[in-house]
Formats: sequence, C-alpha cells, structure tokens
Amino acid sequence: MKTLITGGSGFVGSAVLRQLIEAGHTVRALLRPGSDRRNLDGLPIEIVNGDLTEPDSFEPALAGCDALFHVAADYRLWVPKPDEMYETNVTGTRNLMLAAAKAGVKRIVYTSSVATLGLNSDGIPADETTPVALADMVGHYKRSKFLAEAEVKQLTEEKNLPVVIVNPSTPVGPRDIRPSPTGRVIVDAASGRIPAYVDTGLNLVHVDDVAVGHLLAFERGVPGRRYILGAQNLTLREFLTQVAVAAGQPPPKVRLPHNLVLPIAYFVEAWARLTGSDEPLLTVDGAKLAKKHMFFSCDRAERELDFKPRPVEQALRDAVDWFQQNGYLQGATK
Repeated sequence: MKTLITGGSGFVGSAVLRQLIEAGHTVRALLRPGSDRRNLDGLPIEIVNGDLTEPDSFEPALAGCDALFHVAADYRLWVPKPDEMYETNVTGTRNLMLAAAKAGVKRIVYTSSVATLGLNSDGIPADETTPVALADMVGHYKRSKFLAEAEVKQLTEEKNLPVVIVNPSTPVGPRDIRPSPTGRVIVDAASGRIPAYVDTGLNLVHVDDVAVGHLLAFERGVPGRRYILGAQNLTLREFLTQVAVAAGQPPPKVRLPHNLVLPIAYFVEAWARLTGSDEPLLTVDGAKLAKKHMFFSCDRAERELDFKPRPVEQALRDAVDWFQQNGYLQGATK
C-alpha cells in the first residue's frame, strides 16, 4: 500500500513513519524543502517537496496513494504571527483533505490533539465526548487545531471522507530534535534548571506508542470517530520529579502560585518580542493553561483499538536518555 505522510520529519511524524515502514507500507513523505531531515536518515522512503500552504503541491504528492496520514502541524505556544499558524493548521488541512478526496484516497488518519477537547471542572479525566466550544480554547494553537478538526469533521460528512481522527495527549521520547515545547521542559528539568513548579497536570504518552495508535486507528478505527492516544495523568510536580530522577538531578521543591506566574509570563513574552528571540520557555498561553489539570482518559482507544501504551516512567527515561546521548543536556549527572 502506498501511503503519503505529512510531517514525517517531525517528532510524532517520524515515529508514525517508522511504524508505517514496519507495517509494510510504501511511504512517500511530503516535506518542506528546508525541513530538518535528520529523523529520516537511512529510511527507505520517497520524499516529495511541498508545503501545507502550497495546495498545488498536494496533487503530485497524493498521486497513486491509497492512504494518507496527515500529521504535520504548526505547534507553538508563542506565535508572533498568528495568521501563519491558521494558514497551516486550518486552511492547509482543509485543502489537503479536499485534494485527498479528489485523488480517491481510501483511508485517512488525521492527527488532531487533546488540545481540542473539553476539560472537566471536577478533575475527572475528560474523554472524546466531554463538551467543548471554541470559546474554551486558550491560545492560537488550540484554536487553530479546534478549527482544523471541525473542518475535517465537516468534510467527512459532506464528502464521505474515510477519516479517522486521533487526539494524542503529550508525547515524549526519542527523536525530539527541535525540541517540542514539552521536550524543552524535559531538557531544562534534566539539566537542573527548573527548581519550581505550579499546581497543574497533564497526560503523557510515549511517542512510539502514539505512532502505534495511529496504525491501530488506520486498521480498526471508525471513520468520523476520534480516539485519545494517551497513557498516564501526572501532576507537573510528578512529571518534573520523574525527569529529575532519570537525569540524576534533585526534584523541584518550590510551588509557585498561579497569580505570580502569569505576570512573569507577560514580561518574558514582551522581552522576547523586543529582542526578536526564539519562543520563550514561559508563555502567557502556557501560564493560562497551567490553571487547569489537563487529564484525559484513553479508554475508548484501549477498548476499540486495543491500544496498550507503556508506562510513562519508561517514556520519560527514553526521552532523557535520547537528549543526553545527543548533547542537549547540561549538568545531568546520570
């Protein structure tokens, strides 16, 4: 089976791409000409140049393909030019789905995010049916992914597209070359640069398990249905402690109040804009999100897809080991 994947050079995409190869797919990857391709070194794939903002590149990329895995997305918590994110995540996704329909693609897996899902105020883990609206989305990334998923659902109904949606939680593990926002936290925590935490929480999962979940969704998922690909809910303190232990660092001991973090985030963002620096570690959107425990249940994926993620402790060890082996860490004693 010939399969096109977008985002195949990225953190999640390269893990999915490896699973596709292992499952016997003939893989074609749509990549931007200037993309970092280290995650693809030595892999038996066909590469075609294109971009989600260039719809003319979709037809040749999809030619002869039976399947599509749309993994690519602009994932940043700090966006100096928000229009670029919406152009990639929303308009690009819609155009790609229309091109896939025109090309007669038989099966599509769309990578959304738990960022599009609702949260329960009582702390009970949310699932695919938890009520949510666009007004609940904090920040441009969450809004853009919410709108993109809405486009996919609409086209699934209007064009009878065979799309299965997966909603990964927070992936961690090897090959996070950029690194991702979560990867940056792991690098800093493993280097002993995060002595404090706030009262928040998130769901973590090994990136390779997310990739397996994509294949399970492709093989067993119901078109039009979405599946949370997660593993374990941890408080931020638990997360940082596991990273610190894996790296031989002391765990954080100071708890910061939320009303102190937000003003600091505004200052850090303003400084980043003034100096033109890269995305700051602390962002306003991140500080606002930290007020909520982003806990999720992956019961549907476990029940309907037979999704069986490994323990998060192993995922975090794998992440720390990879960052250490590839020269990202400073001061780690492991």
